[in-house]
Amino acid sequence: MSITAVSERVAAVPEMLPRRVLGKTGERVPILGLGTGPGGMGMEDSNAIALYNRAIDLGVTYLDTAPGYGRAQVQLGKVMRRRRDEVFLVTKTAASNGGQALRILEQSLRDLQTEQVDLTFVHSLGDLDVDEVLAPDGSLAGLRQAQRQGLTRYVGFSSHNAPWKAARVLREAEVDAIMLAFNFADRHTYNFEQEALPLAVERNVGVAAMKVYGGAEAMRYETSGREKGRPSALGALGHHDHEIALRYALSLPGAALAVIGMYAGEELLQNIEWVRRYLPLASAEERDLLSLGRRIAADWGPHYGSTQ
Repeated sequence: MSITAVSERVAAVPEMLPRRVLGKTGERVPILGLGTGPGGMGMEDSNAIALYNRAIDLGVTYLDTAPGYGRAQVQLGKVMRRRRDEVFLVTKTAASNGGQALRILEQSLRDLQTEQVDLTFVHSLGDLDVDEVLAPDGSLAGLRQAQRQGLTRYVGFSSHNAPWKAARVLREAEVDAIMLAFNFADRHTYNFEQEALPLAVERNVGVAAMKVYGGAEAMRYETSGREKGRPSALGALGHHDHEIALRYALSLPGAALAVIGMYAGEELLQNIEWVRRYLPLASAEERDLLSLGRRIAADWGPHYGSTQ
């Protein structure tokens, strides 16, 4: 189906996106979330703002951002000034220390032009000292303080690599939600699916999937809407492969949604079309997909960082 046909179909059918409960938060969120990294790091403000508004109009109301995403939070703030009540707003703090995490969140609130976000993640746990994150004065404790102050409704962490750290935090700390790198290739490298996901399901922690198409290498984006770098958007694979990669992530036990960084309106419309017709993977599809993923993983290697 051409992108023009997709656009016409999405625009013509004002149906709600499928929703799932985000674990213990009890929040019903769309199964597609919008990541603002591409907008903040590669788009003119006016174009990014138009994309965010279009996403909300079409029911993509889970919006994921971070201070490290260039101008994303400033761009998004111009939208939140009018539409904060329509969205589930997520930001992050890349810090191990609680005081620093709190200061980062306070600045994010100013940039986002809101008094409260819905969810704050300790950002990229695999790159942090997990002992410090878990300490009494660590970033998780700092975000719980922020929660008590009404600055964030829920607290969690994101992780791209070192899955053992995610597993340890899930065992030792109380978190509301997590966002982990899940795709059928990186399962063979990082395997959050077996190391961390069962713990999250057992504890009813909300689960968001990220990097479902592989992600952009070093967070670099081209203006064409294609992600740069070898481990990006599943390389040269076609639309069918992207759709089945999305189905893989959404078929994981406990996964509430997939958060996808989108650069252009065409990408937004295509992802909406795919989640509207989503079906869980059949066992034969999963078997074939994981076989393909093993070959891709051998080429990509540990591209998010060390497994340890």
